[in-house]
Amino acid sequence: MTSPAMIVLDGGMGRELHRIGAPFRQPEWSALALMEGPEYVEQVHAAYIAAGADVITSNSYAVVPYHIGEDRFSAHGQALADLAGRLGRQAIAAGGRPVRLAGSLPPVFGSYRPDLFRPEDADRILQPLVAGLSPHVDLWLAETQSCIAEAEAARRAVGPDDDRPFWLSFTVSDETPAAVADGTAPPTLRSGESVRDAAAAALRLKAAALLFNCSHGDVMAATVREASAVFGTVPEADRPRLGVYANAFVPQDHAEEANETISTLRDDFGPQEYLRAARHWQAAGASIIGGCCGVGPETIALLAAGLRGA
Repeated sequence: MTSPAMIVLDGGMGRELHRIGAPFRQPEWSALALMEGPEYVEQVHAAYIAAGADVITSNSYAVVPYHIGEDRFSAHGQALADLAGRLGRQAIAAGGRPVRLAGSLPPVFGSYRPDLFRPEDADRILQPLVAGLSPHVDLWLAETQSCIAEAEAARRAVGPDDDRPFWLSFTVSDETPAAVADGTAPPTLRSGESVRDAAAAALRLKAAALLFNCSHGDVMAATVREASAVFGTVPEADRPRLGVYANAFVPQDHAEEANETISTLRDDFGPQEYLRAARHWQAAGASIIGGCCGVGPETIALLAAGLRGA
């Protein structure tokens, strides 16, 4: 069997906006730049395209009531999602090479909070995001999903008649990354659901790719292997691609939502260390690799140079 060609994703949007001086504060997070400095969003997209990313992700992650408030979301949510899509397309047009735009469908009640999930409200919030992004995106990316029910809601929002690829990305429990890495603890979603059940859900939801994101890098290889074991039970043509985009956070207790504060970054996970970790994910079966929070263009450039053809 020939391994599929590596797809390189972009890196984190929010931390990069903060780094370059874009409008940035809580609770709006990365959505504030859409409202007050959209040129910064396009600048970040351009940096990742220049670094070699094959796919960039729309800056729609924080366009939810949790971050911008119910009133602002009701009045402007769809328009902000549309703007996020247009900024991504403009950056691609200016970049001079083929790059795909993924439409980010986030966890609508806060990152890492499966306990707050309400399916009836999730459907209501996701629909304007899908409507605003739909004219612009090449694929859908339901990302940082903490439980299978969140993923099911994103799939419903996209609908059965949309023939664009649906990529699904779960965030994995990482309070004890060493235990997951050495096999003494199984990889699980933040809800406690098993990665095997998440992989089965990806098959059921007809995901073209199953990824794992916004978690400590040390848990990712074991997680990919666990999902790959499930995919090995179905015909090759039906298997989603596997991928990883880890964050650069220090291990922490995620009792609170991820974006309530600016989380501390690891001092041992710079670009070279990230590339070394990515090679392990690739060896485990990942063929889509990028970065999440705290992972910037310099790292993506190393991934693009170091993983293609490996």
